[in-house]
Amino acid sequence: MNDTTQEEKELLKITELSKPQRRVLGVLLEKAFTTPDQYPLTLKAITTGCNQKSNRDPISHYSESQVFETLETLRETGIVAVVHSESGRTERYRHYMRHRFNFTEPQLAILTELWLRGRQTMGELRGRASRMVPIESLEQLRAEFKGLLDQNYVQSNGSIERRGIEVDHNWYKESEGKKLGFESSLESESAKDESGPHNQPAVNTSSSDESSLLQMIEQLQTENQSMKQQIEMLTESVQVLSQQLTELKQELGSV
Repeated sequence: MNDTTQEEKELLKITELSKPQRRVLGVLLEKAFTTPDQYPLTLKAITTGCNQKSNRDPISHYSESQVFETLETLRETGIVAVVHSESGRTERYRHYMRHRFNFTEPQLAILTELWLRGRQTMGELRGRASRMVPIESLEQLRAEFKGLLDQNYVQSNGSIERRGIEVDHNWYKESEGKKLGFESSLESESAKDESGPHNQPAVNTSSSDESSLLQMIEQLQTENQSMKQQIEMLTESVQVLSQQLTELKQELGSV
């Protein structure tokens, strides 16, 4: 019992994932949220999800063998497991993130989007993560994000209360050099404040109007992103159904 408990503690200490691991795990999480009827996923479905052109940055071109090898490394960590279909012919894969980490559902959605797309603004992140889990406001997003930030699972280039900051996950390998420049962002903001007294009156007199305009722009951007995500989800569902039909034909042909 003690050995098992210690092993589980070690698994919970995972804080780095390779680029293929992040993409594969992100796909498993995303599909579990958005297309639960098709989840768990076959190797072919995971490969298709990794290489799809929507909601991915960068676009990848992984082969099934590369995805299989990545799944095997994730299985060794206990984050991914194999399940068998009722017919017993096709292996399927599922994630065990909820078993290994104490993340909330919004936090899982946040990590999923950051693993699949990387660096983005808070407004973009809310629009994209909301397609999987309801996130009603930026305030709710910031609260969930702060929980991840406090545990060093995510990063930002400034205070998350500021508008326009960019955020990212913090699961990169050290060799990737993907740390955001928090200090440089603050220095840039300080430079604006010290740009000269002749600019201050205009900023102060229009600060309220400017704030309202920024809020309107941010809201429109979020709504636009939400519409794009809905279109992407419909496209992905059609692709998954087409793939399932192909697999069904193959299984029936082998009977």
